[in-house]
Amino acid sequence: MTAYATEPFSFSGCDFMCTAYRVDHTTFQPRVLYLRGMANVQQAELPPGTDPYASAAEALRHAEQQAIRWVHDRTGDGQGRF
Repeated sequence: MTAYATEPFSFSGCDFMCTAYRVDHTTFQPRVLYLRGMANVQQAELPPGTDPYASAAEALRHAEQQAIRWVHDRTGDGQGRF
């Protein structure tokens, strides 16, 4: 896969890098890299968990949603579950 579009994303004091990878000529796979923001949590790629999307914009939106759920899962508010 080749990185097609990459955007920084911040939510609730956490910084992420969201990327849409080109899977083939018509689909894009979202990926999220957690960078910083939570005490005692090191930089890590979030687990992928979705089928490819038809556009890079859709994949990036999903990556942002995944980052938000990841933060909610770690802050104990119960709003996001993988």
